[in-house]
Amino acid sequence: MRLTSLPPAITIRSVGTLRTVMEWVPAGGALLLSAPGAAGFLGPGAWRALAAQAPGWPDALCCGDAAGDALAALRAGCRLLVLDATCPAFAAVAGAAAELGATLLPARPEALELDVIDLRRPAGRSRLADWLAGRHDTAPPLR
Repeated sequence: MRLTSLPPAITIRSVGTLRTVMEWVPAGGALLLSAPGAAGFLGPGAWRALAAQAPGWPDALCCGDAAGDALAALRAGCRLLVLDATCPAFAAVAGAAAELGATLLPARPEALELDVIDLRRPAGRSRLADWLAGRHDTAPPLR
């Protein structure tokens, strides 16, 4: 998977957030990105189960700087992972990922925190539309 081919990322922190994304975003129109370090506290199996509820959507599990979590995620079938490039074992994990046809990102992509946007309001829907269109700004999240 080429990095330039990834759609805009939205942080998925719960089943509720996932359902909201699936309701408001065209199918496959966003990268479902786990919370930072989720491989360590949620686990790759739970992430795979969550992502399986959105077939056809690209998803990435964030492993923070934990190489062991990244390797466990690869064993669990995750094929797009985030592992901090400063991790001493980054090159080894990247090699393992490549052997499996997986992609290892060296940093979290910029992601929209959808949980803090009120999509019942036009401003919230506009913010989401701008994000999906690649018009990212530095304004604080809408509530």
